[in-house]
Amino acid sequence: MHYQGSRGFSTLLTGAAHCIAVMLLSFGWLAAQGSGTQFQEELASLVTPTGTLYGTMTLPAKCSRCPVVFIIAGSGPTDRNGNTPLLPGANNTYKLLAEELAKNGIASLRTDKRGIAESKAALKSELDITFDTYIDDAVLWLRQLRGDKRFSTITVAGHSEGSLIGMVAAARVSADGYISLAGAGERIDKILLRQLKPQLTPELYAAAEKDLAILASGQTFKDVPPQLMSLFRPSIQPYMISWIRHDPAVEIAKLNIPVLIIQGKTDTQVTVADAESLAKAYPKAKLVLIDNINHMLKEAGTDKDSQMKAYTDPTLPVSPTVTKELVSFVQGLKKKS
Repeated sequence: MHYQGSRGFSTLLTGAAHCIAVMLLSFGWLAAQGSGTQFQEELASLVTPTGTLYGTMTLPAKCSRCPVVFIIAGSGPTDRNGNTPLLPGANNTYKLLAEELAKNGIASLRTDKRGIAESKAALKSELDITFDTYIDDAVLWLRQLRGDKRFSTITVAGHSEGSLIGMVAAARVSADGYISLAGAGERIDKILLRQLKPQLTPELYAAAEKDLAILASGQTFKDVPPQLMSLFRPSIQPYMISWIRHDPAVEIAKLNIPVLIIQGKTDTQVTVADAESLAKAYPKAKLVLIDNINHMLKEAGTDKDSQMKAYTDPTLPVSPTVTKELVSFVQGLKKKS
């Protein structure tokens, strides 16, 4: 979820196997239900050769061939609800979004990424993961959803880094629709350079520029300035190499399905220019730019206090405009033949 500065990469991601083949999706009922009978939740698990991945399925009170949305989390140690131990509070963005979708007759699946929260045991070493590992995991979850007879259409909704993961996975499984939520519009190395420039001295910025160029060429390196170790530590370099290989503007152009691009105008991590870049690469997409909405899809100004509240206050709702756009998009989809 966090591209900004080195903090977001200090515990950058985790995931395990290279190619995962045989998987099993199983569900178990959660005792808790939503208020009244508006929605209910199930535990979801995906058994893999290197460990089990876990998530939550949120269902409308009545779901007979209802649409389903697979919500893909952003970068860092972000769990199925959108929360991270890097921040002093919870935001519950994905949980809140899932509940609002269910109230509108739409099911959703949100998961703990490989190596994160309840899926922690599925990762043995940071060296075992690449960006493509997360794509492979997303594809496997989506294939299992496709086999679930309760659902009509499948929409992939990727948030932040999950936007790029989602667009690649959506193409591989022929999803019925794709939604980018605060997704980057250019390669991660370019984003990092853009964000690091005002934070680093000219000497350190030049070092970061050189190191990213090496990673972009597919090579690793050993000499890392101490100040940049959280970004370029040797154990994370294979992940960074694989991430850089995927350009969002290139990947989204490969889709041939309905696409919705949502971007908040007070997002301090991903910009309106990113969303416009994605829309330019996929002209058939619907582009929605929303005033006073930040990276967590909640109302926030540009001041530090309101931004932090959106990241750490679980009582602050997801923007009704965001929910309205998602519901309208998903309900308007037709199942691919």
